[in-house]
Formats: sequence, C-alpha cells, structure tokens
Amino acid sequence: MSVIYLLISISIFVAVAFFIAFVIAVKSGQYDDDYTPSVRVLFDDELKKVKSEKLKKLSDYKKTSDS
Repeated sequence: MSVIYLLISISIFVAVAFFIAFVIAVKSGQYDDDYTPSVRVLFDDELKKVKSEKLKKLSDYKKTSDS
C-alpha cells in the first residue's frame, strides 16, 4: 500500500513540474508567433507533382474506358 502512495506523490510532483515549465514557457513568449499568420495568406499552396508513371496509367485507363 505504501508503494501506491509513493507512486501517486511522484506522479503529482512530475505533473506539477511540467505545469510550471509550461507556464514559464508561455510567459516568456515561446508560443507567440505574430509574424506567420499575417504572411501565410501571401504564400501559394504547393502543388503536388504527379509522377509520370501514374499519369501514363491514368491516360491508358481513360483510353480503354472510352472505347
């Protein structure tokens, strides 16, 4: 039974330590990003390149399905 008390106290200590680290990080401005949202609109979306093999298979499929 004493092991349970030990584990609970250690887990509470670790949780409090992580919470304090999080609060310090937020107060120091680590998560503030004012620049990126304002310029994100200006960037174009990247187009995904279709491999030539997939394009060829697609065109062959269309030819056979049209016939």
